[in-house]
Amino acid sequence: MYLCTVFILNMKRKIKYLIIIAISIASLASTAGLRADDDADVKSQRLSLGGYGEANYTRNFYSGNPFRYMYPDSYRNDPSHGRFDLPHIVFFTGYEFGNGWRMNSEIEFEHGGPEVAMEIEAEESGEYESETERGGEVTIEQFWIEKTFSRALNVRIGHIVVPVGLTNGNHLPTQFFTVYRPEGESKILPCTWHETGIAVWGRVKDWRYEIQLLPSLDSDLFGNEDWIAKASSSPYEFRVANKYAAAIRVDNYTVNGLRMGVSGYYGHSFGNSLMPTYSDRYKNVKGAVSAGSFDFEYRAHNIISRGYFDYGHLGDSEAISKYNRTLSKASPTPKTGIASDAIATGIEAGYDVLSFITDYAARSVRSRLYIFVRYEYYDSMFRTAASISDEEWCGRQRAVAGVNYFPMRDIVIKAEYSAGILKHPYNDENSVSVGVAYSGFFK
Repeated sequence: MYLCTVFILNMKRKIKYLIIIAISIASLASTAGLRADDDADVKSQRLSLGGYGEANYTRNFYSGNPFRYMYPDSYRNDPSHGRFDLPHIVFFTGYEFGNGWRMNSEIEFEHGGPEVAMEIEAEESGEYESETERGGEVTIEQFWIEKTFSRALNVRIGHIVVPVGLTNGNHLPTQFFTVYRPEGESKILPCTWHETGIAVWGRVKDWRYEIQLLPSLDSDLFGNEDWIAKASSSPYEFRVANKYAAAIRVDNYTVNGLRMGVSGYYGHSFGNSLMPTYSDRYKNVKGAVSAGSFDFEYRAHNIISRGYFDYGHLGDSEAISKYNRTLSKASPTPKTGIASDAIATGIEAGYDVLSFITDYAARSVRSRLYIFVRYEYYDSMFRTAASISDEEWCGRQRAVAGVNYFPMRDIVIKAEYSAGILKHPYNDENSVSVGVAYSGFFK
């Protein structure tokens, strides 16, 4: 009997210990699970996903023939033509690592697919040409790592947007009224302009600054219709960086609802190509590109207004024009005369007509309907050297009227009528466009 009692007591103790151990293990497992869930929640909170996209349709009431500028009278009565397009589909990923470190990347699909397309080039006498804007099937519009030291000092390294002009810093489809990105800036400056480099930026009170070190543009890619606009897109699998450039931007926010900014770019473009010349004939040719811009945006009292003025100068434009004509036919150069100076200026303003309706104004999430007008003037051959032919069709005025309907902040439906006014004897280029777009974060 005594032995049985001892055995039972020992068994009770062991069972008690086993229960304590089991509870401890379960508690540890539960705690570990909670910690894992907490870590997952923290990482989820640090992750940002988003993007923007556009789907547009345009009916052009003018000839689409590439010879229409050479023989304007022959194509004056050509029928209209229409186009569907997906100008930009962009996916955004961002992540906050902590301790001031963050990452951002944007992958862009232009025109609904890879950046290789067959085009009819007016610059090449109407020949069919396979156009490659950048090596690869898609564009990495941004990819950078950033360290924040303070509000006034941030360092960003990687593939970054060059904030020269109004549109480059405000290129989301909800940041301009027109169906397509503003035409004037995109005809003289790269848009959206993105390069691999290093940026230092920050904000001090009502002032924001940004300074960038970048690879220079490639003068082989300059042309008459687009001046330097296509020169930031490398046709190779890498970006040639024989020469370097700098960009700077300063914005002021002192006035409530108003942002004003100035920006500029400077770099030597000649010889920043895959096979530069070492001929003594061109040893003093630098191809210095200088571009400056003033822009503003006003948002208050149910009004949105934006405007800009851009001016650019290219040194040695005559020598570069002559040199580009000597390059191989297989090279990506347009082989056209290049202007020494280009200009673009524009302004747009819209008013939310739904703000008159009290019920709409009282809603926490309300629709907006902007009636807008826009005017711009641009000329990619504003001034030319004596031996360079001034293609007057490169300069034009553009007047636009239309509507933007925002059923919510991140979605917009657009419609516009555009009048493209060219100098005589060239035919005006009028069009009607409609589109739908979004921009925002998914999480």
